[in-house]
Amino acid sequence: MSNSEDRLKGKIAIVTGASTGIGLAIAKTFFLNDCVVVGFARRKEKMMSEMQNVKGKGKGKFYACECDVTKPESIEQAFQWVKNNFGTVHILVNNAGVAIDTKFMDSSRPDWQRLFDVNVLGYIDCTKRAARMMLDSNVEGYIVNINSITGHYLDVFPDCSLNFYPASKFASVAATEIIQKELHGSKIRVTSISPGFVATDILKANNFNLKPFMDFPVLEAEDIANAVIYVIGTPQHVHITELIIRPFGEVQY
Repeated sequence: MSNSEDRLKGKIAIVTGASTGIGLAIAKTFFLNDCVVVGFARRKEKMMSEMQNVKGKGKGKFYACECDVTKPESIEQAFQWVKNNFGTVHILVNNAGVAIDTKFMDSSRPDWQRLFDVNVLGYIDCTKRAARMMLDSNVEGYIVNINSITGHYLDVFPDCSLNFYPASKFASVAATEIIQKELHGSKIRVTSISPGFVATDILKANNFNLKPFMDFPVLEAEDIANAVIYVIGTPQHVHITELIIRPFGEVQY
């Protein structure tokens, strides 16, 4: 067994936004690495249906937990369920995210509120609850935040309005660094993973015009899942604080 597999086997891992895209790929990869995976998403039935395809291929376990990260009471209930059933958590992957294809002047406060509720406040809330469980049980914990290349560079994708999505990702990148500093001295490592363009349903689900993206180099969701496995699988004395992943050939404008 490799060191990476040894660090994952039997660990309790929460993945938010686990019903599709990157979150689903991460949940499947954890499962195949013998983790006890708890998927957080609004679509509980979809998570269960998607995971049926991999249940015969690994020794992990998967549990679907309905959770809306825009609602503090939903997050509280989900984490309480984890605590009641498993006592603690070893890994949290904050993946839930939303995007808006509307120009600033054509959008309104509810649009901006949704962006920041999901992409920033939801992950901060989940992180605090997971970190508290990790600290109380004195485990070696790992928190991974799936951010975005747009949280580092503006105008990454020309001819496409992302509204305040980049602003929310800049905020989540900064919040990750703040959390790293606050948890310094504990056994919890925190990593920000910022992918470039990934082939997922986020654009289609949010009614984006797909034409500007047709010729872009793309990453697959599994590429990000493999990156998560890599950073978590490093020895405890190794702390990868930031990982930017671009598809080969992607241009920084």
